[in-house]
Amino acid sequence: MRAIGLTGGMGCGKSTVARLLAERGATVLDADRITRELQRPGQPVFDAIVERFGDEVVAPDGSLDRAALAAVVFGDRAALADLERLVHPEVAAAMGARVAAAAGTDRVLVLDVPLLVEATDYPVAGVVVVDCPVDTAVRRLVVHRGLAEADVRARIARQASREERLARADVVVDNAGPPEALAPQVDRVWAWIQTLPDA
Repeated sequence: MRAIGLTGGMGCGKSTVARLLAERGATVLDADRITRELQRPGQPVFDAIVERFGDEVVAPDGSLDRAALAAVVFGDRAALADLERLVHPEVAAAMGARVAAAAGTDRVLVLDVPLLVEATDYPVAGVVVVDCPVDTAVRRLVVHRGLAEADVRARIARQASREERLARADVVVDNAGPPEALAPQVDRVWAWIQTLPDA
């Protein structure tokens, strides 16, 4: 088994690179998807979030109201730190369990973790960073997702900087250009993964 980390800032195209790696045979462990699983009603993480932030973060159908929660935490650093304290260790533990379950196999695991640079508890043999200029990422998110520019820039400012991510990278995928420029780079990433030692 080989496990690598995949990260990148909002709007850089990390999910597209993850999909291309999956097409080449990787198993992608998506931290955002695992987070959503842990935040379902009845899960301990959901209960802890509601206990900390109150019923105003619960939607009428009983699920977590992500927009309401985001409105609370992205304007309050202490609240965001509380949310991260409740969620991040549980996500890392769930990811770690899935990595451990693949030990001894010939699988390639891609740990798709937006906050990989901020975290230290992911067992990876190398890190791939998907990169593009901040202005390019902002434009993509405004145009393709309909997000407000001010909101996007505020969220990006709370993540690790572009420079911090690049400093952590073993391999960089430059996604500043057109979509068709990605596939040859992902081929090179896939070839690099094959050189990593088995875990």
